[in-house]
Amino acid sequence: MSIASLKSLVLSILKSRCPRCHKGDMFLKGKLTHPGKFSSMHEACSHCELSFEPEPGYYFGAMFISYAINTAIFVSVWIILSLVYPDYSPVEMILLLLLISVICLPLIYRISRTIWLSIFVKFDEGNQP
Repeated sequence: MSIASLKSLVLSILKSRCPRCHKGDMFLKGKLTHPGKFSSMHEACSHCELSFEPEPGYYFGAMFISYAINTAIFVSVWIILSLVYPDYSPVEMILLLLLISVICLPLIYRISRTIWLSIFVKFDEGNQP
């Protein structure tokens, strides 16, 4: 994999774009900050017509990616909190982690689904204009 295609893959994941063409949006625009609507996905890519719901229960595996991302965030917060404020209480730690989890939930949800689909659908340079 070349540096350019790796950069394109990372950008498409961060922007929640179609893994096949890196053009079409996977999620509806303007819904990221709306509770209950941040998970609204397009049925298919508007550019290459890739189905974003290949089968029922397809995104079950994305839950494990979300778990890994949350674990990395929790460990990072724990280390940073230990360095900045070494006399924290367990209650403070739990409240801070809950707050960060709730704030980051929509973004982590979208990124984990995009990564999961990108694992199984490879970039097709032939789909580029």
